[in-house]
Formats: sequence, structure tokens, C-alpha cells
Amino acid sequence: MAGLNDMVLTPTGLRFGGQTYPCTIGKGGVSSTKREGDGATPRGTHRIVGMLFRPDRITQPVDWAVPIGPGDLWSDDPTDRAYNTLVRAPYPHSHEALRRADPLYDLILLTDWNWPDAVAGRGSAIFIHQWRRAGYPTEGCIALSRTNLHAIAPRITKSTRLIVP
Repeated sequence: MAGLNDMVLTPTGLRFGGQTYPCTIGKGGVSSTKREGDGATPRGTHRIVGMLFRPDRITQPVDWAVPIGPGDLWSDDPTDRAYNTLVRAPYPHSHEALRRADPLYDLILLTDWNWPDAVAGRGSAIFIHQWRRAGYPTEGCIALSRTNLHAIAPRITKSTRLIVP
């Protein structure tokens, strides 16, 4: 059952704090059998376990948000021991840069999908972040407009959950 501090994916958007915010999900839809590279958003109840932000672009949204540095990456290589965790450049395995030229990762809410004890190939980097534009799908994340993401972020707590039915 969803609590007042939960984010719930609905057919019309992401419900949080009594409001529903338009959002996009993975190009593979919602899946109960999430796999690395399938583009799907994993079904389930996920905890929000962290928040990252670009200190050169935005102010710290909450006191527990961690700045994204120039060498910060996220391992997406299922053969890597550090799969589905924050790693630092230079890095020999497949990874995703967290410090991007575009604003998509200026603010990231981290979920506990396949974390902290990642199962190889079960999927990585399931975040809530800024969308490219309305209706443009993600690689499995949930994405919101910049305005809505920045409005939600300060209200996130360590007990907030993301529910994807």
C-alpha cells in the first residue's frame, strides 16, 4: 500500500504529495523481468537511496544530496565487480557518465533497483532524472520535466519509495 511520501507511477504520470506529474518511462515499458539493456522500467517497490546533483549548475536540493564530480561514472557492465554502482574515471569497464553535457543528470534520484548487491545482467542505473522532452522515453528510468523534478526533490526523504505497479 502506498504511503503519503511515496511516488507512484500511474497511467497519467507520477503521483507524489497529492499531485500527479507528467513523466516518461523506459522505451521497453514496465517489466517484471528487467534485464540490462532492455530499456524497461522495473516493476516493484523501490526505495530512494540517494540524490546526486551538479554543483556547477544547481544548488544542493537537500542536505544529504551528493555532488557529481567530473570523474563520476556509473558501471553498467554486468561482468564488472562494481556493476550498478558509482565508480570514478578512468574506468576500464562499460559505464555511463554522470556529468553530462546536457542537463538530464543535473539532478538524479537513485533507486535501490538491483542495489547494493547487484545481480549481473538484472539492470543498472535506474534513476529518476530530467527528461529530454515530454513523451521521449528513457532507457529504463523515470524522467520528469526539470521544473517538476526540482519541485519534488526537496520533498524526498530517506523513507520515500517509488512504486511501479
